[in-house]
Amino acid sequence: MKVSKTLRHLALTAFIALPLVAQAEGRIRIAEQFGVVYLLLDVAKDQGLIQKHGKAQGLPDVQVEFIELSGGAAVNEALLSGGIDIAGAGVGPLLTIWDRTNGKQNVRGVASLGNFPYYLVSTDPAVKTIADFGDKDRIATPATGVSVQSRILQLASAKLWGDAQFNRLDKLQVALPHPEATAALIKGGTEINAHFGNPPFQDQVLAGNPQAHIVLKSYDVLGGPASATVLYATEKFRKDNPKTYKAFIDALAEAAKLVKADPEKAADIYLRTNKSKVDRALLLKIIRNPEVEFKLTPQNTFALADFMYRVGAIKTKPASVRDYFFDDAHLAGGS
Repeated sequence: MKVSKTLRHLALTAFIALPLVAQAEGRIRIAEQFGVVYLLLDVAKDQGLIQKHGKAQGLPDVQVEFIELSGGAAVNEALLSGGIDIAGAGVGPLLTIWDRTNGKQNVRGVASLGNFPYYLVSTDPAVKTIADFGDKDRIATPATGVSVQSRILQLASAKLWGDAQFNRLDKLQVALPHPEATAALIKGGTEINAHFGNPPFQDQVLAGNPQAHIVLKSYDVLGGPASATVLYATEKFRKDNPKTYKAFIDALAEAAKLVKADPEKAADIYLRTNKSKVDRALLLKIIRNPEVEFKLTPQNTFALADFMYRVGAIKTKPASVRDYFFDDAHLAGGS
């Protein structure tokens, strides 16, 4: 069994330089980012589930590589350059690359990683709603204008000020990985005074800075529980590697069952695989949060897809979630 991880911040040029070489069955390279939203991948990695299900498919030694990146733009470039096989990022980056590759590489969603509420947190007592943000504020997001957090903020802005001003708050955003943004808000002393994050980072800020408070919740913007972080791949990888692809899906399904059945074990896996110092009690609270659901079927993603088409962020109009996710059994009933 071989599982490896790169350093946290790989240069994007390293991926662009990689040749587009066809991969044989039995090898899979997966890009992940930061947070509990990637717990299913952590469990699959720690428990060797991809290798286990690969053997069930007749693949004796699946070679698995996990590559850690920050931001949907970097993930998308890595996928298109051939540096990875499975991309892990927000629904916004998925829709961007689906639109960009429609009729070419035909990138589509492979699975959701679950439903998670994302919080826009500010340490400025004067900021109660997004209408209170001004020129002095700086909002950290993984990728300005294109990350799922940035897209949700754009949707909230469109609802408040109209579609013509959907990107009104883009100028206040600073691209910063979640760990760095979290440290900035807890310690203070930087220009960053707000962060649109994900668990556990948003929860750490709320627990670590008495001035930190929630300004916006993603579920409120999207109209209910929603899958914000997803996995996606090219049509070619899915077609050329059916056994590896199925082993990966089966591994995710088993990981979801483990997290639901044994949150304590799942928490320990997260702490171990991420070398995380997050408080274990806080982590367990996140995993057990009734608003969090670990599942593969996407939920409530179409509101963002419709919005992105409406404001011209994507050129192809999706009729339903089936347009930008593959037609797989585990995705049936997705929205």
